[in-house]
Amino acid sequence: MLFRDRYAGSSFLELLEVDHPQLKVELSELARRVAGTAGPIQAPHGTTVLALKFADGVLVAGDRLATEGYRVASRDVEKVFATDGHSLIAIAGAAGPAIEMARLLRIELEHYEKIEGESLELEGKANKLSQMIRQNLPAAMQGLVVVPIFAGYDLRRKTGRLWKYDVTGGRYEEAEFETTGSGGLYAKDTLKKRGRPGLSSEEALRAAVEALIDAADEDRATGGIDVARGIYPVVKLCTSAGIEDVPEAAIMQAHRAVIDARPPRSAS
Repeated sequence: MLFRDRYAGSSFLELLEVDHPQLKVELSELARRVAGTAGPIQAPHGTTVLALKFADGVLVAGDRLATEGYRVASRDVEKVFATDGHSLIAIAGAAGPAIEMARLLRIELEHYEKIEGESLELEGKANKLSQMIRQNLPAAMQGLVVVPIFAGYDLRRKTGRLWKYDVTGGRYEEAEFETTGSGGLYAKDTLKKRGRPGLSSEEALRAAVEALIDAADEDRATGGIDVARGIYPVVKLCTSAGIEDVPEAAIMQAHRAVIDARPPRSAS
């Protein structure tokens, strides 16, 4: 039987359902067991991530700390992932399912491009992620919540775009910036003051670093910048040219500029 006779879509998840139906049975059984678990499942959680538009595209950043209750689960978790050449996902919530969702989205987009011969438009990629979050709802009811930010450069509109999501898979496009995670509220307050249309990449980087510093100052679950251990946030830029990792040296420079601009505090 020809491949197209068995499967005529461009979704990797649907392909698995056709060629490996036993996986769907196994996943359904796992979801049933999870749903029957008494109380929420304890798992490491990622904390604060953000996305911010600038003149040439969009910046996405995240701290590195993962917590499990009041315990530090990891100090160097990566929470920002490239899903293809012009889109990014920043994860917050249950770390394991969130990281797997980011990887699966990348595979979905690669599969679509191979089948269709062209990449999915940016809004279509945002819709794909919405479907994945909706499918995670049974696990979310047990505490394995995944609440990401999706951002990228729209090659058709020639601009950066970003979306936030709720736990049911609802997606909402934001005009300039968005934050999520336990320290997201404090980071958003900073971006409200520092963000504006037409920021340069350097100005956007400084605003993002300052937002993470402020979030870490008010939220114990946000790692911020760990100078002693040399652990800095993950920051990526997405423009028409593609995705670029911001080097640690530039993040260190932005961090120093933020600290130097603040007045010294008198000893009490």
